[in-house]
Amino acid sequence: MSTLEKTQLQLGYIPLLDCLALLWAKQRGFFEEQGLDVTLVKEASWASLRDRLAFGLLDAAHCLSAMLPAAAVGADQIGTPLQTSLVLSENRAFISLSQKLTHQLAIQENDTAQMSSQKVSHYIEQGHSISLAHVFKHSIHHYCLREWLALANLKLAQSIQLKTLPPPYMVEALDNHVINGFCVGEPWNTQGELLGLSKMICSSQNIIPSVADKVLAVTQEWAKQHPQTLVALTTAIMKAQQELGELEDFAPILKLLVESGIVRFHCSEEVHVDKYYMIQNIVRHLVKESALPKVEDFYWLLEQMQKWDELQIDQAEITSLGAQCINLEAYKQAKQRYSS
Repeated sequence: MSTLEKTQLQLGYIPLLDCLALLWAKQRGFFEEQGLDVTLVKEASWASLRDRLAFGLLDAAHCLSAMLPAAAVGADQIGTPLQTSLVLSENRAFISLSQKLTHQLAIQENDTAQMSSQKVSHYIEQGHSISLAHVFKHSIHHYCLREWLALANLKLAQSIQLKTLPPPYMVEALDNHVINGFCVGEPWNTQGELLGLSKMICSSQNIIPSVADKVLAVTQEWAKQHPQTLVALTTAIMKAQQELGELEDFAPILKLLVESGIVRFHCSEEVHVDKYYMIQNIVRHLVKESALPKVEDFYWLLEQMQKWDELQIDQAEITSLGAQCINLEAYKQAKQRYSS
């Protein structure tokens, strides 16, 4: 397309189920349909992905939603403003504890989030130590862990020291007794369960609102310089999202997840059947209704930064900064192009 300001793009991601639309768009030729030559770049951690995006080594990325307001207020110590034109997933994390700890605390499958929180809090109050990890300081995973603990003990939720680990390292850290539990997106909770190391005890959906978890992110400056390229990129991924939600045969999707090193265990309609259908269900519903970025999500994230990260900010700033995190024009143009 002659209107594109740039055609060769570096697109970063972390190996999680919600990066799938990027991989699917590449495999299905949707980027090429939009005149783009996209190279997918697997990053080792959210920190490296954020830095490479902020400093221009990546054109766009599969990004934690909370990274955007953190960049807006300079809490990420970089301060390069980011924005999104597309939501990639909504509130799709789980809290997992080691199977040993789950047994010790008598946490049952039908325990509510509050019940499991009370058991963990009581254990810590008795003088035992528990080490919990999330994927990044500015993430719904961090806030989910604190909100979960706050269901039983607000003081503990505020004071507990949490570790930060890249998603693919969570299970290994648990196996090496570095941590006792974590909050992460799939498939890493399932990976831990099938190895007999961990057990999912609650979903983030039972703790925090249904807000954006991962988004397609670019720097605000990049968006200004490449408006039509951003529309094309958004359109291609939007098309992939739509197809992933409607495709009846899940086999090629699972094959791509395995080949990409995202799913590292065997599951099918015959083996680990529950996990197979759980993964399929998550892929089908990464976004519930629309991938439209909602400013209210970023208001909530800024309020969480106020609550847990001691961010000093007033309501007027929350309203202004939240709006700066989204690019509705790029979304609208991509939606129109995709629908026509």
